[in-house]
Amino acid sequence: MPLYRDEGVVLRTHKLGEADRIVTLLTRQHGKVRAVAKGIRRTSSRFGSRLEPFMVADLQLYEGRSLDTITQADSLGSYGQLIAADYDSYTAANVMVETADKLTESDSNHQQYLLLLGALRSLSRGEHVPAMTLDSYLLRALSLAGWAPSFVDCARCQQPGPHATMVVQMGGVVCPDCAPTGSPRIEEPTRELLGSLLAGDWQLVDAADERVRSRASGLVAAYVQWHLERGLRSYAHLSSTPERQQ
Repeated sequence: MPLYRDEGVVLRTHKLGEADRIVTLLTRQHGKVRAVAKGIRRTSSRFGSRLEPFMVADLQLYEGRSLDTITQADSLGSYGQLIAADYDSYTAANVMVETADKLTESDSNHQQYLLLLGALRSLSRGEHVPAMTLDSYLLRALSLAGWAPSFVDCARCQQPGPHATMVVQMGGVVCPDCAPTGSPRIEEPTRELLGSLLAGDWQLVDAADERVRSRASGLVAAYVQWHLERGLRSYAHLSSTPERQQ
């Protein structure tokens, strides 16, 4: 059908002509969609701020050959303004939407949509430290995409753990027999925090001290950058720590 409805999260926007924008959305039923919002840059636009990054909207779209056209947008989640008011939340949200953009295509991916929606809602409410919300989202998003890390059993031979050597290229922790010479070891609190981020055990995550969080974030960054090959440009704007720059 040329005309369809869906709900979606705005991932990014680009200017088109003098008054239009191309909006990239992750939708509940149609996966990633690129659509034109005509006249959105005019002050009289009926779309207002409903199609800014991190916003969630109920949409009516007209299917086109290369780009769809947004004909109606009603706000479902006004997360953009709340997220933009806090620098750490804003930079974390940018990494999230860039990751979603890279991991999803036009096919429906209901789980990725719900995961991103929940992470942005949590950021907007300030439920947890933004870096931890981001790291949990990244580990879960990569798991849904087929790159689930192992933080207990050996990622290469599945020997029961826990193991203390982390090799991101192999998919997580590895046993002594599989670990390359000189592979870095991680402390038990860091390994437990990584597992809790993946499982969504927020009681343990919130109780972790800053040093352990920082080390876990560095390992998550390395894991994500490796598996996404070209990496994430928005990572450069996160709060700088030595561990994140690994």
